[in-house]
Amino acid sequence: MHPPIKSTGISFTALYTSAVWQHNGLSEAGLTPTTGHALYSLLTPFEGASQMLAGGNIRIFLLQRHLIIDELIADAINNRQVSQVIEVACGLSPRGIRLRKRFPQIHMVEADLPAMAARKEAYLSSEGYLDARHQVRPVDIFAESGPLSIEALIKAEFDADGPVLIITEGLTSYFSLENISRFWQRLVPVLEQRKGSEYLSETYLQPGPSLFGTGLNLLKSALGTITRAQVSFHFSDEDSAKRHLTELGFSDVSVINPENWYDRLAIPHSRGEPLVRVIRAAV
Repeated sequence: MHPPIKSTGISFTALYTSAVWQHNGLSEAGLTPTTGHALYSLLTPFEGASQMLAGGNIRIFLLQRHLIIDELIADAINNRQVSQVIEVACGLSPRGIRLRKRFPQIHMVEADLPAMAARKEAYLSSEGYLDARHQVRPVDIFAESGPLSIEALIKAEFDADGPVLIITEGLTSYFSLENISRFWQRLVPVLEQRKGSEYLSETYLQPGPSLFGTGLNLLKSALGTITRAQVSFHFSDEDSAKRHLTELGFSDVSVINPENWYDRLAIPHSRGEPLVRVIRAAV
């Protein structure tokens, strides 16, 4: 058994991310607390300066990853008959609402640490979104056994004969590569047990010695201090990300550069190369 890992600090940044979704027409009124909107207003001048000077900013990367993941989900549902979806560390994400409106046939489970899950469940219930095909459940990605483990949650909620789409967005960078790899490695047998299952996530490449890269490293340090988490940029390039996940047991790994999707999806463009990458992995 590994020592327990504290992951309670992540929800701070969920406030800002939730505000980005709502200010870009992707979320529901009332889902983002007022503190999230305050953070959005506070950071607007800095985001604007970053876009002007460096060609990109955090908001652009957030939207790039979110919209590409949405497209990959739609592809799995439309073309590979995936009908069971779980978003781990769902926070204040509006994705579950949007997916159920677009694909009412799917079984959607949103999952997070117990306190955040309770808050999300209260909101969704008050708005009438929850039913037999849309639930919120508590989970701890570092629980290796017991009801809060990802293995137990998927076994309890989903049909064992059908594929499952597992999503983590805005989660992995808040842990060291060593620690998050333990979670990734445990996903391999979960996917193997359900033929056709997939995992979707994102990663940020280690920034170079540019003005924007320096700014991102400062932001990483600040976020780590505020959230009490180990904010990490895990990989130097796409090949190292793919190689690492393959070594963990995934046999089919794609690492998507948003630039390659500019002509196929309405996502914001970076003037330089985006630092975010979207990961699709299967076994």
